[in-house]
Amino acid sequence: MAARKSIHIDGLSHLTGIPVATRIGPLLISSVIAPFNPGTRQVPDGYPAQYANIFRHVGEMLKAAGGDWRHVAKMEFWAPVPEARDACEAPWNEKFPDANSRPARRRPLRRRRPAHHHCHCPPPHCRWRRRRQAPSW
Repeated sequence: MAARKSIHIDGLSHLTGIPVATRIGPLLISSVIAPFNPGTRQVPDGYPAQYANIFRHVGEMLKAAGGDWRHVAKMEFWAPVPEARDACEAPWNEKFPDANSRPARRRPLRRRRPAHHHCHCPPPHCRWRRRRQAPSW
């Protein structure tokens, strides 16, 4: 079994000893990605700026883990109002311009959220390297 590697990035960290993400073999699992301005715990005004921060943090996480946007299988964005969901479209299309090769996405409304969060991204699902053999199921 592959060893576990904690992923840390500049500009985003937890207040405790939790890494931003962990990689074991081809699997990368992250903590929730908050829309904080890099290096602070401040959330910018406006949904576009919040999504820009989320995508920046995820990009840095992918790079630190040895991957890139091609390795994302699914992303989810929690938003407090429909307008917040709509603001995700521009950065989404920028990172995934090919409509025939986009990850799955879910954008539920989450009216109950921490007071300092507006939009945020729970763990993206990322995987790279192909299996050496077909699954037995």
